[in-house]
Amino acid sequence: MISAFKLQTLLVNLLSNTLTMSSNILEWIGYSASVIIALSMTMSSIVKFRWINFTGALLFSIYGFLIGAWPVGFLNGFIVLTDAYYLYLIYSKKETFEILEVRPENRYLIRFLDFHQKDIHKFFPGFNYTPTENTISFLVLRNMAVAGVFIAQKNDTKALEVELDYVLPEYRDFKNGRFVYYWLSQKFAESGFTRVWAKACSKSHKKYLLRLGFTESGGDHFLKILE
Repeated sequence: MISAFKLQTLLVNLLSNTLTMSSNILEWIGYSASVIIALSMTMSSIVKFRWINFTGALLFSIYGFLIGAWPVGFLNGFIVLTDAYYLYLIYSKKETFEILEVRPENRYLIRFLDFHQKDIHKFFPGFNYTPTENTISFLVLRNMAVAGVFIAQKNDTKALEVELDYVLPEYRDFKNGRFVYYWLSQKFAESGFTRVWAKACSKSHKKYLLRLGFTESGGDHFLKILE
């Protein structure tokens, strides 16, 4: 039979291990929250910033309340509510999109491509703007601000081959892409164009194309049927 002393020692050790484990979990919650909030500060997209900052602040708020640090808990709770409010505004806001077709030699277009060349090459590493008579070029306007550029080539099989579908960092939330390909369907389907071809240059670009209704067609090539 276990003596009272041994039972007491066993209970003390068990409690000590439980407290140590809880302390370790709390530390990891705090560390994780710090890393997530630091990561949010590197986001150029306001939507990504709000979501990641929301997650980090929520963890920090929980951490603060669990360790009894009420100012930490309440302050980060306020940040959670602030991020939630602005996310609501972002997703509920009605925005106006327009497509402005420009000539391939348009000076603003050429200056835009030159200015954003470094960022463009991150997503389209082989892109080199050499327009031909079959080149179509569009500026994508969002609330009358230029949000991106779309460049494609018309081929003899009544298909469009995408050369560039670039969106500025602050507008990367798929809304631009959805509008562009909806507009292409309306405009070019009437002219007999039935397909759009695109080449995925990265995993994120592949994900983007799949979300916009493209299907894989071998290798890095993707196809979208214009309806």
